[in-house]
Amino acid sequence: MSVAPIPTKSSTSQSVTTSPSVSDRYRLETTQLDMPPRILLGPGPANVHPRVLGALGVPPVGHLDPTFLKLMDELCNLLRYAWQTENKMTIAVSGTGSAAMEATIANSVEPGDVVLVGVKGYFGHRLVDMAERYGGDVKQINKPWGEAFTLEEIKTGLETHKPKVLALVHAETSTGVRQPLEGVADLCHQHGCLLLVDTVTSLGGVPLFIDQWGIDLAYSCSQKGLSCPPGASPFTMSARALEKLQKRQSKVPNWYLDMSLLTKYWGSDRVYHHTAPINMNYAFREALRLVAEEGLEERWARHQKNAELFWEGLADMNLECHVPKETRLPTLTTVRIPDGVDGKAVCRKLLNEYNIEIAGGLGDLGGKVWRVGLMGYNSRPENVLLLLNALKKVIFA
Repeated sequence: MSVAPIPTKSSTSQSVTTSPSVSDRYRLETTQLDMPPRILLGPGPANVHPRVLGALGVPPVGHLDPTFLKLMDELCNLLRYAWQTENKMTIAVSGTGSAAMEATIANSVEPGDVVLVGVKGYFGHRLVDMAERYGGDVKQINKPWGEAFTLEEIKTGLETHKPKVLALVHAETSTGVRQPLEGVADLCHQHGCLLLVDTVTSLGGVPLFIDQWGIDLAYSCSQKGLSCPPGASPFTMSARALEKLQKRQSKVPNWYLDMSLLTKYWGSDRVYHHTAPINMNYAFREALRLVAEEGLEERWARHQKNAELFWEGLADMNLECHVPKETRLPTLTTVRIPDGVDGKAVCRKLLNEYNIEIAGGLGDLGGKVWRVGLMGYNSRPENVLLLLNALKKVIFA
């Protein structure tokens, strides 16, 4: 059976014979892709570094090509540097940060395992949801959105619930809170549980030490502090976490994210598992190269300096940050919306008139805050000054 051609602008004036089964509502007229030049200062994605964009355009090779296998090794080593870990199982999951998030739960939680989740924002709730779906006996400790847990509160939660896994969000994207992690792993080890940490909005912009802090499982994303498009997501497991995986009584219930299978592709065996996103891994490797070139301490200092410039500018306009400075993220700031100001209207005006994207609040902070990201390539003083000037005009004009 012949298939009728798709009409285009150049062919619509000509007589075209279409199949009776093809409705006019499926006609397609296309134009060349032309996206607006946004300055992405929301909670993510952030703008991509030009060198990373260039890497995306390099011709693909096969996912088992020797040159690509070498690139995979380089990517893993660069990721170990960025995360400050020697973990053998440190890879880029083929998917967005939520896939890497689910991978930590899928590989560490068995039905009936008690999982204690520290909920202080939207993404703590997501961890709860995922752990329940994998059969975990989920318990919670909770804090108001904008606060962090104390070590004593975490200790009490461990003593009360005796979990197999403790899950905490290091950098809560919904609130702008940085959760202190020093000493948490010592408590976990005393109670025989693994420490699982969300580093989505901290990796590449906030001091983070996987091995020194004793973190057993962690995940992140590519599109925030690493200045890369979404689609390749960091994942790491300690030897303790791998031991729990190897002793499972049942298969990991998610085939695609099963690390016992993926390790055979990312490890020395190089056994086919799935077709990796070749060009995304090119881009991710280049993004991690930029981190190594700049140096972690220098990169962390840059994010802190630019965040403080932003906070000072907000104070000059009598705008308040939602989170106390001692636990405030330099990568993501929640700004309280002043009384009488339409927060959504401000976001729309910034986007339509200045090409600047910021976001409103989620969950408990919906309608109460703006979320402003200064991450990776976007953490530059010129972006801070541009946004402050635009905010002043939009809010107070």
